[in-house]
Amino acid sequence: MRIDFQTSPETYRHWKIDIDGEVASLVMDVDEKGGLFEGYELKLNSYDLGVDIELNDAIQRLRFEHPEVKAVIMRSGNDRTFCAGANIRMLAGATHAHKVNFCKFTNETRNSIEDASEHSGQKYICLVRGTAAGGGYELALATDHIILSDDSSSSVALPEVPLLAVLPGTGGLTRVTDKRKVRRDLADVFCTIEEGIRGKRAVDWRLVDEAVPNSKIEEVTAQRAREFAAASDRPGDGPGVSLTPLERTFGEAHVKYSTVTLEIDRATGVATVSIAGPDDGAPASADDMLAQGAAFWPLRAARELDDAILHLRANEPEVAVLVMKTQGAPDAVLAYDAFLEANADHWLGREILHYWKRVLKRVDLTSRTLVAIIEPGSCFAGTLAELAFAADRSYMLIGGFEQDNRPEAALQLNGHNFGRYPMSNGLSRLETRFLGEPESIGAAQARSGEPLDAETADELGLVTFAFDDIDWEDEVRIFLEERASFSPDGLTGMEANLRFAGPETMETKIFGRLTAWQNWIFQRPNAVGEDGALRRYGTGRKPDYNRTRV
Repeated sequence: MRIDFQTSPETYRHWKIDIDGEVASLVMDVDEKGGLFEGYELKLNSYDLGVDIELNDAIQRLRFEHPEVKAVIMRSGNDRTFCAGANIRMLAGATHAHKVNFCKFTNETRNSIEDASEHSGQKYICLVRGTAAGGGYELALATDHIILSDDSSSSVALPEVPLLAVLPGTGGLTRVTDKRKVRRDLADVFCTIEEGIRGKRAVDWRLVDEAVPNSKIEEVTAQRAREFAAASDRPGDGPGVSLTPLERTFGEAHVKYSTVTLEIDRATGVATVSIAGPDDGAPASADDMLAQGAAFWPLRAARELDDAILHLRANEPEVAVLVMKTQGAPDAVLAYDAFLEANADHWLGREILHYWKRVLKRVDLTSRTLVAIIEPGSCFAGTLAELAFAADRSYMLIGGFEQDNRPEAALQLNGHNFGRYPMSNGLSRLETRFLGEPESIGAAQARSGEPLDAETADELGLVTFAFDDIDWEDEVRIFLEERASFSPDGLTGMEANLRFAGPETMETKIFGRLTAWQNWIFQRPNAVGEDGALRRYGTGRKPDYNRTRV
C-alpha cells in the first residue's frame, strides 16, 4: 500500500478545525475504525501515522490559509481522554522501518507547532481533559501553554518505560527537561510511574502550566487564547492562500510534479530528485504573490519537494542514495529569493521562507545518502544551493560535455545561504560545513552573487570534488556503486553523526540522541520480542526481560 501524505480538511477522519475570529480550535476526535492499516483500532484517541498526516496538514493550513488566526486551542473531542498516545497494537505489528519513520514524522510535526509559535505569531494552547499519556502528553508538550483539568481523572503521563519497555518516541524526555525545565530526579519519577500525575503536583513539577477546575476551564482557556492573540503580529485580516491539491502523477518508477521529478532505479538503489527552477520572473508586489497563491513558484516547489521526500521515506525503504539535481536559470531563482527577502515581513513571505527551512531540515533528517550532482544547465543558486550544502557529497563538472550547449555548471550564493535556513543545530549549512574554518565562511560570503565555476567552487570548499568530462561519468558511477554496496545501517549512523556537527539543541537531541536510543530499543526482544512488553501489553501476562545490561 502506498502511503499518501496529501490530505485536506474535507477528508479528515480524525481532526476538526473550527475558526472563531483570531482563535482556532484543533479538535482531536480519532475515528477508531480509521487506522492506516488493518489489525488495530484507534481507541482512546490513540494515533497512527494517518492521524499525524492529518495533523501536519492542519498545522500547515492554519499557517497559510488563515492569517487571521493568532492562537490555536488543541483539545480532544473525547471528554474522558485527551490522547492515549501512539497506538500500541500498531507499534507491535509494524515493521521496524515503519516505526522509526513514524516517530520521525511525528517529531517533525510537533516541531512545526513550535516553529509556528516562535516564528509565525500563532501560539498553541493545549486543553487536557482526561488522560494525556505517552504521545498524547508529548503532543501537549509541543504547545506553548498546557491547561489541565483539576479533577480525579485528568492526568499527564509518560508511561512507556514501565509499561512498554520503550521510550517516549516524540521528544517527551527532552522536552520535559529542556523545554519545561523539570528537575532531573522528578523527571525520573514521572517517567517511571504508570498512573501519571494530576492537579497541583503537575503544576508544581512544571509538567503543566495550570490546573483549573472543570467549572472554569473553558473560561480560562478562552482568556489565555485572547491573551496570546493580543501579543501576536499576524495581520488579523486579509485573504489566506488555499493549499490546493498538488499536481502529481505516479508511475512504476517515478513521481512527477509541476517542478519536481522523482525517478527511482530500484536495481541500483538510487533515486534522483530533479527540481526545475522558475520559468517566469518574480512578481512585482506582495499582492501579486498572494494572487498566485499555491502556484507561486517558491511555495509550489517547497510543497512538491516535501511530498517527494516523504514519499521516498515511507514507500521506498530500500533506496540507498538520493541524488539531488536542479535545472533552470540561476538568475531566476535568485530573483525569487530577492523578492522573498524584500517581503520577509509580509506574513506570506515569512511563511514561505520558514516552510523552506522546514523542508530543508526534512532533507537533512532523511536516512539516505545525499549527493548533489552539479552539471551544465543546473540552478544551484540561493535557496536551491542549500540542497548541495545539505548533501553528504557534491560533485561538480568542470566545463561542459561535448555537444552540450547548456550553460556551464555554476554555484551562486546569496544571503539565504548564510543563516536564513538554519539546520537543527541552529547553524547554517555553510557554518556547519566550515565549523573549524570561519575564514572560509567569509571567503564564500565575499563571492555572493557571482556565478562560481567548478574550479572556483572547489577552491572555496563549496563542493567535494570537481571533475572534467573525461573522468566525470566513471567517478560518479563508482561512488554510487560503492555507496550502494555498504551496510545501510552503518551508513545511516555515520551520516546522521557527520551531518550535525557543532552545538547540540533540543532538536538535535530529539533526532539524534533520543531517536538513536529508540531505534535500538525497537529492535531489542525486551520490547518487540514474542515475550517482550509491546507484544504482551494488554494480555495480562508480564513481559519476560533479558536482564543483561548492554
